[in-house]
Amino acid sequence: MKFFKSFYIQPLFFYANVGVIVLFVLSYFMPVLFGIAQLSIVAILLIFFIDVLFVFLGRNRLEAERILPEKFSNGDSNGITLELQNNYPSRMSLEIIDEIPVQFQKRDFNIKTSIAPKERKRLQYSLTPNDRGEYRFGALNIYAISRIGLVAKRYRFSGDAMVKTYPSFKQLKRFELINVNRNSHEIGLKKIRRLGHSMEFEQIKEYVIGDDLRTINWKATAKKNSLMVNMYQDEKSQPIYCLIDKGRSMKMPFNGLSLLDYAINSSLVISNIVLRKHDKAGMLSFSKKVENVVVADRRSHQMQMILESLYNVKTDFFETDFSRLYTHVKQHITQRSLLMLYTNFETMDGLDRQLPYLKALAKNHLLVVIFFKNTELSKLIDEPAESLREVYDKVIAEKFAFEKRLIVNQLKKYGIYSILTSPEDLTVNTINKYLEVKARGLL
Repeated sequence: MKFFKSFYIQPLFFYANVGVIVLFVLSYFMPVLFGIAQLSIVAILLIFFIDVLFVFLGRNRLEAERILPEKFSNGDSNGITLELQNNYPSRMSLEIIDEIPVQFQKRDFNIKTSIAPKERKRLQYSLTPNDRGEYRFGALNIYAISRIGLVAKRYRFSGDAMVKTYPSFKQLKRFELINVNRNSHEIGLKKIRRLGHSMEFEQIKEYVIGDDLRTINWKATAKKNSLMVNMYQDEKSQPIYCLIDKGRSMKMPFNGLSLLDYAINSSLVISNIVLRKHDKAGMLSFSKKVENVVVADRRSHQMQMILESLYNVKTDFFETDFSRLYTHVKQHITQRSLLMLYTNFETMDGLDRQLPYLKALAKNHLLVVIFFKNTELSKLIDEPAESLREVYDKVIAEKFAFEKRLIVNQLKKYGIYSILTSPEDLTVNTINKYLEVKARGLL
């Protein structure tokens, strides 16, 4: 029974038999072809039997292993490696069908390759997950076909395997503070001029354009015969919280990811940068209730705690209750902190319902409200209108885009900072705002 489960007849066998049938049909008109057709049947069966013996005789003629990463990065390309070993005495053609997780909905996954005798070969393919959670792989199926090509033997390797998909930890490497100064223009980060400084002295250095003239050390300048300035350290150990709205407004999709996923990926990156700036990073999510709370701290395992908490954040499709958020912050975050609030407002009415709670949060903390541009509406606004219906659609789109700008002005009116950004620019704009807050000493 095991033999028949791995036994597959290839199309070439059926094509050869179709050719024999054609010879038999033609033999009615040319009798000389009848003998050739009979010999063809015998030859095909003989070659078929030889091919079966070659492909199926022997053990462990083909070895393979699927090497999975420890975890997937959500929204990023993740590599999977296949290692193959051919123990056949001749070159074999391989058709590889990997049973990839159902979340990808990829029904036509197929890799065709060939491998020389005694060769060890490594293949790679990539997958891009769009949801956090567990991704389960099935078996790795490989069909081995000889040069004759009449039959194939199916090998099954690497049984069930599971990989967890976490928020985009690959972005951490891209936004490491080590590279911020070197490659800031390439990744979109702004170099923000420092408007103030703490009083904690660090060192004396030579003046460069952009340094604060108020920090010139005249005694050191006289000794060195060139302008010298005092350097002061940034204020450290300030609490920075990422507050993530997981209500139904954050389920809106963009390029395969929801707004919630963009907010989670951005929170992971900004938390990493906060810790590298020697501040305290914390987070929480909220909707009908406050969950996934990580108290702001600088512990060695703080990033791992934040990563595990972000992994479990799911949209609950309820209307967000900002009063619960305010109550929790008032009771549990007593030190003045920078609150990076990820949410989404589409209309002024939506903002007005939550504005009292935002104003209350801003009394004791520095609040930055981060919400999203509707990029589909932006595309519609930029396209020329040629019909009456298109004009109507464009006017409506401009009305909604105008309301977004009104929301920014309304928040500014009450001393609340805001970031209105497209989803793909969320991380960069959030980092810029954090660096601006630090540079201007607003916290």
